Amino acid sequence: MSEVRTQALACRDAAQAMFALDSDSKRKLLRDMATALEEGRDAILAANRRDVQQAAAKGVQGAMLDRLRLDDTRVIGMAGAVREVAALPDPVGLVTRRETRPNGLDIERVRIPLGVIAMIYEARPNVTADAAALCLMAGNAVILRGGSEAMHSNLAIGRVLQDVLERHDIPAAALTLIEDLRRETMVELLQLSDIVDLAIPRGGEGLIRFVAEHARVPVIKHYKGVCHLYVDAAADEALALNLLVDGKTSRPGVCNALETLLVHRDVAASFLPKAARVLEERGVELRGCERSRAVVAGMRPASDEDYAAEFLDLILAVRVVDDLGVAVGHIQRFGSDHTEVIVTRDESAARRFVQAIRSAVVMVNASSRFSDGGELGLGAEIGISTTRLHAYGPMGAEALTVERFVVRGDGQVRHPQSIVT
Repeated sequence: MSEVRTQALACRDAAQAMFALDSDSKRKLLRDMATALEEGRDAILAANRRDVQQAAAKGVQGAMLDRLRLDDTRVIGMAGAVREVAALPDPVGLVTRRETRPNGLDIERVRIPLGVIAMIYEARPNVTADAAALCLMAGNAVILRGGSEAMHSNLAIGRVLQDVLERHDIPAAALTLIEDLRRETMVELLQLSDIVDLAIPRGGEGLIRFVAEHARVPVIKHYKGVCHLYVDAAADEALALNLLVDGKTSRPGVCNALETLLVHRDVAASFLPKAARVLEERGVELRGCERSRAVVAGMRPASDEDYAAEFLDLILAVRVVDDLGVAVGHIQRFGSDHTEVIVTRDESAARRFVQAIRSAVVMVNASSRFSDGGELGLGAEIGISTTRLHAYGPMGAEALTVERFVVRGDGQVRHPQSIVT
């Protein structure tokens, strides 16, 4: 038997121990994990420095290096996110619907854990703690397969959390770390359909496509974030500038950062020069359509590839559009179903935008950077699903459960003629 299959079977056995825990026990487990992260900060940061040094030596820089780097504030934030998950309502056992049928059967729909979740991710070590907390709070066991660039950080965080599991008499395999990072091992993991209940890839487009193409287990894709900001004719331009700067420049290397600015033709002449000035002051390169370039001198021309790109960098595509309908059409053509924003004081325009856009998160007069599990009240997120399945958008603990039917009767049979007398 291969090593990865042996690990996965141990994880499945440990899932039974997690399923047996009540809400208070899970909350205590997660609170202790948060404390352990803070107490283990020195070891975690030492491991992270090793990863950052190796990545920098390989030429990694900018936003990608920032996603990898941890510091005291980020470790404390990681612990805080675990505590927030612990404080959330327990989704396991939640009755989402109850009814009594004409034949007297009482029907309930009740949430239960998925089972074993394989999380495959790149670069961001905080995902190790977030994924563990969410899966465990939902009564699942989790298999974590991080990227090679964050290997030492992930192992340091994972081992801190495993120590807490064992102190709570839960097998450490409930949080299984895959240390063999060869692609063949990942493929084998993705094909364990008799053990793994769900795979969630989180990372670049190449990783997600690889997982989707090789998996025999169900996959929820955290696909790329080509996020748009549409400045309507009825927009408050000062508000729009603030949302644009926050959405593009606060952390350009994350999936909820803005990648394209769409501006109604009636406000382009007044808004675009102001936008170009504040963005260029912050180092943003603009690539625009002909109408945009006629308003802002020196703007580079944009191609269809630019409009479809997730830059994850200080680059922004710009287009002037005739009306809301053209803006929606652009998003439908180039978007990735992640997050879209409209800035407008026209309630009718906002309503039409929300109704027309199918993306997982739609914002009205709010920054795209709020498209995040923690900001939307989930405590943390295991990913942002752009796959229209049982979960869509930021996924918290509840998205890691499924509904089953519990039926209570008093001897009812479907075919009375089969009754034995």
